[in-house]
Amino acid sequence: MKTINDINFKDKKALVRVDFNVPLNDDFEVTDTTRIHAAKDTIIKILEDEGSVILMSHLGRPKGNQEEFSLKHIVAAATDILGVQVKFVEDTIGDAAQQAAANLQPCEVLLLENLRFHSEETAGDSAFAKALSQLGNVYVNDAFGTAHRAHASTAIIAQYFEEKCFGHLMTREIESLNKVLETPDQPVVAILGGAKVSSKITVIENILDKVDDLIIAGGMAYTFIKAQGGKIGDSLCEDDKMGLALEILEKAKSKNTNIHLPVDAITADAFSEHATMDNAAIDEIPNGWMGLDIGEKSRSEFHTVLMQAKTILWNGPAGVFELEPFSHGTISLGKSVAASTAAGAFSLVGGGDSVAAVKQFGFDNQVSYVSTGGGAMLEMLEGKTLPGIAAILD
Repeated sequence: MKTINDINFKDKKALVRVDFNVPLNDDFEVTDTTRIHAAKDTIIKILEDEGSVILMSHLGRPKGNQEEFSLKHIVAAATDILGVQVKFVEDTIGDAAQQAAANLQPCEVLLLENLRFHSEETAGDSAFAKALSQLGNVYVNDAFGTAHRAHASTAIIAQYFEEKCFGHLMTREIESLNKVLETPDQPVVAILGGAKVSSKITVIENILDKVDDLIIAGGMAYTFIKAQGGKIGDSLCEDDKMGLALEILEKAKSKNTNIHLPVDAITADAFSEHATMDNAAIDEIPNGWMGLDIGEKSRSEFHTVLMQAKTILWNGPAGVFELEPFSHGTISLGKSVAASTAAGAFSLVGGGDSVAAVKQFGFDNQVSYVSTGGGAMLEMLEGKTLPGIAAILD
């Protein structure tokens, strides 16, 4: 695997695919700079080698050239974080972009306009990829969040470069996932949460061989409970997936993988933080009530499992953590994962909701690694080859 450390960028122009798809407020100010910070050490490495950097990214899902999706809005934040004045050009290909790239001096940074202002980007158009490639002489992919897309700038472009590599962020993501999926210390515990079994089926099937214990939490747990004859009241359930849930339980048995389901729930009579709350055994929830979080017994049992782990994968919350009264199960999981990490386990957290939860509750610095790409991470967990990774490895 060729990484940025394998190349000396002196007097080279590095075309770097980053993921600067960051949130903006109504004044077009960046409200979360995590993704810019994540790319910083890759950019600084190139500048310290006395190379120049041409950054390309998408922002949002524009339909054509839309002012509110212009990357010019993030120039100030990027300049501040990198400590280098970031130049900007109002296109990605064509004369203006070529001129700006040609004029770029060593140790300078240029940001191209939003790639998705051109429909050819998401279409994976070869001519567009080739035009982009002419701006630099080394290609660096550091955008894990888009690695599962076969877009022009993430996959197609690589074929036009002799020199190509992964940036620091991509390298960390791949190594962290491989540490969980390919070379883990055992026992391996996976926590899968979130609303639906259907969105995690392929993940479950792919990791059953790789984990010793699988904790299933969140809304998806109720499909498993009902499939086994439990009463779940008005809790979320995918009735058409109950047969599949039973198959998964049988498959786990045959592979000697322990599946841990919640044993109790915090219930509510409405989906609201002002609802009346109660506790119930997970398989004895009355009609008119729904389980919105895991209960104390489940938290304690999951804690015991996690404290024995040497490798932990966490994808998905334990309950409706966005509503404060139902956030405590997810917080409890976070505390357990943090405690196990402090005791020597390697922990990887990924997926939009679980990343949001660990940041919201302050666990992001208490786990080993927080993945930056929800969709890309899920596809790797499903055993798929990501186009953005395959393009560099070819």
